[in-house]
Amino acid sequence: MALPSVSAGAPAENRCALCERQVQHTSRHHLVPREEGGRHGPTADLCQPCHSTIHVLLDNKELARRYHTIEALQTAEELQKYLHWVRRSRVERISNRRGKR
Repeated sequence: MALPSVSAGAPAENRCALCERQVQHTSRHHLVPREEGGRHGPTADLCQPCHSTIHVLLDNKELARRYHTIEALQTAEELQKYLHWVRRSRVERISNRRGKR
């Protein structure tokens, strides 16, 4: 029986829920931010670039109100350019600095 093909060094279970790439590591993203009442709510496993970019481009109130599912995040206009880029990329880490709004 053939084993499923996986990127070098990335276990199959480390798939980013947002960009759907296989990656080395994922982190838990609260779909409704903890500060907006989502402490015990649903979460999604995201790669570091996606997790950082979500929090740079969208504030917690907007995440809670409009983007509290993976499907909503995948169709968010604010993320389309980023998702197009990252899905073609092999990047594992990016350095986003949260700017002052």
